[in-house]
Amino acid sequence: MDNHQLAQDLADNINRIFVGKEDVVEKLLTAFLAGGHVLLEDVPGVGKTTLALALARSVACSFGRIQFTPDTLPGDVTGLSVYNMKTGEFSYQAGVVMNQVILADEINRTSPKTQASLLEAMAEGQVTVDGTVHSLPQPFFVIATQNPIEFLGTYPLPEAQMDRFMMRLSIGYPDREQEIRMASQFLQGRTLATVKALCQAEDILSLRQEVSSICVKESVLGYMEDIIAATRAEQRFVSGASPRAMLALVRACQARAFLLGRDYVKPDDVKDVAMQVLGHRLTLSSEARIRKEDRDKILKSLVLQIKIPVG
Repeated sequence: MDNHQLAQDLADNINRIFVGKEDVVEKLLTAFLAGGHVLLEDVPGVGKTTLALALARSVACSFGRIQFTPDTLPGDVTGLSVYNMKTGEFSYQAGVVMNQVILADEINRTSPKTQASLLEAMAEGQVTVDGTVHSLPQPFFVIATQNPIEFLGTYPLPEAQMDRFMMRLSIGYPDREQEIRMASQFLQGRTLATVKALCQAEDILSLRQEVSSICVKESVLGYMEDIIAATRAEQRFVSGASPRAMLALVRACQARAFLLGRDYVKPDDVKDVAMQVLGHRLTLSSEARIRKEDRDKILKSLVLQIKIPVG
């Protein structure tokens, strides 16, 4: 089986359990194969945990879930040093980050200090506990969730943390046909327990290597840069997309091209992922908030205004 077929089989395997949201599954795999992380922003009960578990089991990766609350400590995430009375020495007790796929549930319910404990892990693939660096298992993929409706008792993610996520996705409610099909599968016993592993962690690292070799022409890079520059020039944003956003956009486009069976990136790839890659990195100005401007609508209009390269 070639790598492209494996990627398609992974999508099909997840879609058998996570019904009716093929576009969300495709975007999740795009971020996963691009080596990024995902922020799922949605209401409770739409299947965020199911999606994360289906992915982890499809690729035979270890799975860790942490339910963030106001009293969750950084050590619960990164691990801590525990004194061993028999040996008289401290030993490292692993935290939830020592898994390959992490579900950070309701990340905006915990304190900024605990939120920040994920920064090093997400950016550098390691954690430092009491001066000792511990490398994380690879592939390492964080799926964080937050409820966009409830604000009481939450701590909004700072810009630095938001910028660590390659994509922000929303699942949304299923339509009538999808929900009936989901209930039918539930009655038939098709649950997460029936998800089969299609590959190993080493295969995912191979897929990521192939994604990084997808060709991106200079003209397409210029198209991406024009979009980034437009966000920086837009006065309704406090600040535009960062250089990290540009790199995330490049890699996400490569992953999408790979999933579609191409060895090169097209402008269509850029338009398809730009909203998910850039939207959460932009902050409306106070004037725009007073006027109740829509951040995503502004970004979409900017993308549509940029001239598409030919050839």
